[in-house]
This record gives sequence, C-alpha cells and structure tokens, in this order.
Amino acid sequence: MDSFFQSQSQSQPGYGSSWNFDAFKNLHEISPTVQSHLRQVYLTLCCALVASAVGSYLHILWNIGGLLTTLACLGCMAWLHATHPYEEKKRVGLLMTAAAFEGASIGPLVDLAIQVDPSLLVSAFVGCAIAFGCFSAAAMFAKRREFLYLGALLSSGVSILFWLHFASSLFGGYAAIFKFELYFGLLVFVGYIVFDTQQIIEKAHFGDLDYVKHALTLFTDFIAVFVRILIIMLKNSMEKNEKKKKRRD
Repeated sequence: MDSFFQSQSQSQPGYGSSWNFDAFKNLHEISPTVQSHLRQVYLTLCCALVASAVGSYLHILWNIGGLLTTLACLGCMAWLHATHPYEEKKRVGLLMTAAAFEGASIGPLVDLAIQVDPSLLVSAFVGCAIAFGCFSAAAMFAKRREFLYLGALLSSGVSILFWLHFASSLFGGYAAIFKFELYFGLLVFVGYIVFDTQQIIEKAHFGDLDYVKHALTLFTDFIAVFVRILIIMLKNSMEKNEKKKKRRD
C-alpha cells in the first residue's frame, strides 16, 4: 500500500501549483456548501470503514486475505479514479469493494491481534479514530491553507519510507530500522490526515465536490495510521509477554 500512497502524494502538488501566493492569504471561513460536502465525505468514510471491517471478518472466516486482495483493492481504486463522477452509484460501490478488499488484506494482522489480545484491536481502532478526529478538526478549524505547505515534506517522508522498505527487502531488516520506519511512517500519515483534510476543503471551495474520491483519500490515511498503531501495540504487548515468561522461568 505504501506504493499507492506514494503515487497519491506525488499527484497532489500538481493541484497546489495552480494557486498563486495571494490565494494562500485567503482565510475565509468554510462555506455551508463545503460543510455539507464534508459531512457527506465523512459519512461515506464511515461506510467504507464498516466495509473494511466486513472484509477483515471474512478473512478470519475463510482466510482470503493476501496478495490477491491487495491487488484487487488497488484495481478497484484505479477503476474508481477512471470512472466518471456522474456514475455515482458505481463509484460508491467500487469504494466499498476496495474497502472490503483492504480489510481482507490487513485481515492477517487483525487475526494476529485477536489471538494475542482482542482488546488491542479495540484500543488501536479507538486510538486511531481519536487521532483522526482530532487532527481532522485541527485542519478544519485552522486558517485555510495553513497546512498545505506540509505537502512537500510529507511527499519526502513517503519517499524515505519507500527506500527504507526497499533497502530492508534487499539487505535484510534490522530491528532499529523497522522501529524507525514504523514510528516515522505513523508521523507521516498523521500529517497526511491534516494535509488531505485541508486539501479536500480547498478543492471543495474551488468546486470539486467529488465526495467519493475524497472519502477514499481519507480512508487510505485512516488505514495507514490504524495499521501502524496496531503493529506498535502488538509489538509492545508481545515484548511484555516475553518478559513475563522470562521472569517465571
């Protein structure tokens, strides 16, 4: 999925390049039309998260998650982007299908968390939802375009993550590199929550009210943050269990 996020981040600066410096000084409040659009985006996002949960549950039942579901998810996302915005029902269906495939793809991680400690899954989701809500709210209540300058930094961060992952695949991963990649990736995608939220607001002000595409953007951010939080919590829990076993021995 990191490759998908990288492609998304590389496409984002092109939108900002059409603005001049004076446009960044426009700090008007969010209009009612944009507020209505945001409500629709977040409602669609919630539906996508439910579809993702269904996909994870299907993996637990039938062990369907893996490379094929990941490729199917990417295929549905590409199909969604290639579909005309007027085909609303089709695009919503593609979004929900992509979310279900994504849920199946992270199903093995979810299944592992349930086996280690089911409460970790709930804690990770609640923590991710709180972080997502707080950073989204920060982007909404901040001055317009205040965080759009993060785009270049976040794109560089994704590039660093990509090359770290590539290097670890070739030369073998080390615990320190994995830990850095994990926490740095969490920081980068939390930043994308703020950046993407403000970018969605700005696109809506310019007349782009494609709530399906915007919900997909926030969905990928949410999943990226959730996966990293869950891995961190799993890692900490397993380390604690190992220490307890050593003390007993």
